[in-house]
Amino acid sequence: MLLESLGSVLLGLALSWAAVRHLADRLPSRRAVFATGALGALFGAYVTHVALGPGHTLATLLGAVAIGAVLLSLLLRPSTRRLRRAFPF
Repeated sequence: MLLESLGSVLLGLALSWAAVRHLADRLPSRRAVFATGALGALFGAYVTHVALGPGHTLATLLGAVAIGAVLLSLLLRPSTRRLRRAFPF
């Protein structure tokens, strides 16, 4: 479980780094993004490990990345350009 935790935190930080690199204008501060990515992946590893049980390391890490990505997506703000609607109402 210790290696799964460490691996999930590292994967969460890598996912956060990629998000900051590509979507910096749509995210809050870097500190919040890195904290959310690491803690989200750690939470995802915990939930996946509890659901599947021991012995599923790869699946646990995939679950950690999935839940970390979902939590990071909640930080995204809308882009600066606004969509125009065909109907004004």
